[in-house]
Amino acid sequence: MREPPLVEARGIYKWFGKIHAVDDASFTVRRGEVVGIVGDNGAGKSTLIRILAGYHRPNKGEIFIEGRKVKIGSPSDARSLKIETVYQDQALVDLMSVARNIFMGREPVKRAGFLDKKKMNNESMKILRDMELSIKSPDYDVGFLSGGEKQGTAIARAMYFKAKLVILDEPTAALSVKEAQKVLEFVERLKKENIAVIFITHNLYHVYPVADRFLVMRRGKIVKDVRKKDTSVEKLTEAIIS
Repeated sequence: MREPPLVEARGIYKWFGKIHAVDDASFTVRRGEVVGIVGDNGAGKSTLIRILAGYHRPNKGEIFIEGRKVKIGSPSDARSLKIETVYQDQALVDLMSVARNIFMGREPVKRAGFLDKKKMNNESMKILRDMELSIKSPDYDVGFLSGGEKQGTAIARAMYFKAKLVILDEPTAALSVKEAQKVLEFVERLKKENIAVIFITHNLYHVYPVADRFLVMRRGKIVKDVRKKDTSVEKLTEAIIS
């Protein structure tokens, strides 16, 4: 018997007053699959993933994780279900160290109640090495990192805490060509670890090389669900603007 999808959303609606931000959206994501959610600004992409991330509650609809119906009422609910989200601004604190950012909100403590800084530093450097990030010290303030290194640090946090699904919201926005390429390498690494990825973007040329499947959104609706082998950047562009 085929295993259920990692994530299945059925008939998701979200409105703000009279605005239908998400209108009857249904989709699935399987383990290790990279799904690109694409569409113009205002298409409903970010609202949809914020429902999965626990920042918005749907007005209607159901969400299933590995075949089990769940309610995601907060970001902590999402994290407990092994869903980690990396937003465009990375949700990192520039004035805090790399190690503190990786463990933010989930810091290990010693018996006396003090932070276990040695464990945080050692574990941070291990996951950063696994990600092939050339950050030399866990004590570096995040504010001194490049845009690509910040995205890598946020993705490293998701990997360390054993995410099953990583949601990336415009992860290559405002990055240089070289930094954007590094982020795409991070996505490939997540896939090799059998971690599913939802990649939200309006830049088809960034998501196309790494995605397995695409959901095209327009005016709150998913208007196309297509595998990469059955489409192209040109066809996806046409679906977005038509």
